[in-house]
Amino acid sequence: MKIAIVSPEVFPFAKTGGLADVAGALPKEIAKLGHDVKVILPFYKTIDEKNLSLKNLNLQMPELPVASNKVKVKLKSLDNKESTVEFLFLDYKPFYNRENLYIDPKSGKDYQDNDERFILFSKGVIEILKSLDWSPDIIHCNDWQSALIPAYLKTIYAGDSFFKNTATVFSIHNIAYQGIFPKESFKKIGVAENLFYPISPFEFWGKVNFMKAGIIYADVINTVSEKYKEEIQKSSDFGYGLEGVLSSRGTDLYGILNGIDYSEWSPENDKYIPFKYSFKDLSGKEKNKKELLSNCGFPKGKKDIPLIGIISRLADQKGFDLLEKIGDEILSLNLRIVLLGTGELKYHDYFLGLERKYPEKIKVNLTFDNPLAHLIEAGSDMFLMPSKYEPCGLNQLYSLKYGTIPIVRETGGLADTIQDFNPKTKKGTGFVFKNYDPDELLDAIKGALKVYQDKKLWKKIMLSGMAKDFSWESSAKKYVELYKAALEKTGTLQRSK
Repeated sequence: MKIAIVSPEVFPFAKTGGLADVAGALPKEIAKLGHDVKVILPFYKTIDEKNLSLKNLNLQMPELPVASNKVKVKLKSLDNKESTVEFLFLDYKPFYNRENLYIDPKSGKDYQDNDERFILFSKGVIEILKSLDWSPDIIHCNDWQSALIPAYLKTIYAGDSFFKNTATVFSIHNIAYQGIFPKESFKKIGVAENLFYPISPFEFWGKVNFMKAGIIYADVINTVSEKYKEEIQKSSDFGYGLEGVLSSRGTDLYGILNGIDYSEWSPENDKYIPFKYSFKDLSGKEKNKKELLSNCGFPKGKKDIPLIGIISRLADQKGFDLLEKIGDEILSLNLRIVLLGTGELKYHDYFLGLERKYPEKIKVNLTFDNPLAHLIEAGSDMFLMPSKYEPCGLNQLYSLKYGTIPIVRETGGLADTIQDFNPKTKKGTGFVFKNYDPDELLDAIKGALKVYQDKKLWKKIMLSGMAKDFSWESSAKKYVELYKAALEKTGTLQRSK
């Protein structure tokens, strides 16, 4: 199959969250299965052009209407000899040559023209494919920033023979971020005005909702775990107002768990950690712990104290409102915490306050630091993810591979991937609490600390997690089946047979 994977961010070029990791790893695995894959993303200012072998493609592309303007985009291609995947970058400096991907650093809020920026991205992708004369079997769109592509193919481009055999897949990585704009944005999209009315594909409580359009117009939809697929159809707590729309498309909605890239995340070959280790020889893990403690400035000479790692966006979704309620109680326990992440300023202030109050027990790193993230995974004893909701989650999967035992809430991908330790059977890969409740979180942490004292049992739990396989190979095969389901739905697969 010819597959175009469209994403607003792709690792290692541009990243704000887990979507970038998915869009960086999945295409390579699909290509290994014998498919022809192109990946398309915007060319942001943050992309390190100096260290990339990029070339400009001189394509005959039309000017693209966005709002009342017509703009000309350029296209760059990565000369990548390490992979058969072709990475393409849509270049329009007035929209993408900015300090951040989506958020204005001056205001801390979304760029006011994000609607126009990603209207252009969606239109640009379609015209790029035509200019390349590369008619895909599948256009795989990711999150609201590319959600208009399925809508355009079913409206403006409905009669275009170039896409007559093309099916669309729309992946929801986090439904809390939907691309909601004032109703005035609808005219900028450029589809027929009679498509905006109460409960229409584009309308959402009087506003325009890009993600809703993607859900309605895509041939099939998926999200990034089975549990999250169920949750987002059930209530507004998880579906954020789109639960009814998702439920109406329930037969076309799938759950495929994200994989992880073990070439990047494995203690056996991790280029960022000073001491390699494996399932067979765990000695390097304790050495990494000492390195991490030293790196973070914890006092020396203390006896073995359990170390909990946290790597996260600091937001309510990630459970930090729970932590805020019991921070003092947690730090009264015999443990240490190292935190890495950025997010809401109220949590910056809160954790810096805790660090001042308990300097020997918690170290706070309010930044994005990839090498430190790897060292935290390798050097921590436990990893904390008390999320309110978690579509898939990747850090709990990294933690399993590094023998760092997860403490998680039973939601989304966390519920699908972590088996709660059972004191009777002595089986499990982590510690799971059910209800979104600070006391339950505290009990889960206490339970983990208690088991930690039994080193033989703790090692057994570590090895159970390290033996799990969450590589992309299995997930990629499921995506190929999803692509076939999309083609069957459109009738293309039958015609090709």
